[in-house]
Amino acid sequence: MNNPFITNGYGGPELFCDREKETALLKKYLTNGNDVVLTAPRRIGKTDLISHLFAQPEIASQYITIKIDIYSTKSFKEMVAILGKAIIEALRPKGKLWISRFLEFATSLRSQLTFDVNGLPVWSLGVGEGLSPEITLDEIFRYLNASEMPCIVAIDEFQQIAKYKDSWTVEALLRTHIQDCHNAHFIFSGSHRHMMAEMFESPARPFYASAITMDLPLLDEKVYGDFCQRLFEMGGRRLNPNVVAQLYKTFGGVTAYMHRLMNVMYSNTPKGEECTPDQIEVAIDEILSIRNDTYTSLRYQLTDKQYSLLRALALAQGATNIQSIDFIRKYHLTTPSSVMSAAKILLDRDLITRQGSTYSVYDRFFELWLRRNP
Repeated sequence: MNNPFITNGYGGPELFCDREKETALLKKYLTNGNDVVLTAPRRIGKTDLISHLFAQPEIASQYITIKIDIYSTKSFKEMVAILGKAIIEALRPKGKLWISRFLEFATSLRSQLTFDVNGLPVWSLGVGEGLSPEITLDEIFRYLNASEMPCIVAIDEFQQIAKYKDSWTVEALLRTHIQDCHNAHFIFSGSHRHMMAEMFESPARPFYASAITMDLPLLDEKVYGDFCQRLFEMGGRRLNPNVVAQLYKTFGGVTAYMHRLMNVMYSNTPKGEECTPDQIEVAIDEILSIRNDTYTSLRYQLTDKQYSLLRALALAQGATNIQSIDFIRKYHLTTPSSVMSAAKILLDRDLITRQGSTYSVYDRFFELWLRRNP
């Protein structure tokens, strides 16, 4: 491997940093018959933790593991479609007989299937008008309950279903199927903590008190630093310990941004040499240069008021009282009502995020770019 700092997907246990406690807890809860709610802001590492859990020998050998990300879905139909495809992909390594057994249950999916050159099914995500998601979901759960091996199903960005049309009905339907399915256990992963809390902690919601909640913390700075040192040494390079300390401070310990920069700095450090803190700015410039066209395009998709608020939050590195006169005057905004109107649109587009009462730019690299571009 040319670069051990994997930036897209799970690279295996040797290239995965820590999370030993969280992995052990997830394993304990799920193998003892519990469902789990896993929450943390995006880019902290929830998805890779789930992949790491699924790679554990005692999980991989004894369970069918199914993982879907519903962040991009807009409807219940799309979610059911993705779940059906994910089951087929999970069964693919086990061969045609396993897939055929699934299709015996999921008869409503047959019309959506084509076959590759090896005769294995490839299912299109397109959902035809004749497909009833309620019927298909019932078929999927009947299969999960009758599967030869127990199943673990991870649904990433689970809070997305709260945005579907008739979301309460969808939640109630899912909850009914899940509580009657004794051969599968579920991980409900989400990045919007307040939405996940509302779904699982409000007595008025179908999923109330139905799962154990785990909050994924930031990686410890020393643990991540030691991990980075090891990967550099594996590649015959050295890493100045101040590099990780500076990155941790700049990006608030958010793993994805630090890891992306470590990838660039590793590639910029010749074998036998040391990566030093002065390389951080070089790596940031390289990443922002690559993303410049994307960020410029985003800028021109926004109104002046929306962009002004976005840049104000970047310059402030997060703010709470965004309707206050002090904040509005300092960053040359207009009125409290226009600020909140712009904030709502930016939140809906995931360009900013809100944790408690604090608003901040979602993409930390975009935040750096905004500071440099009036």
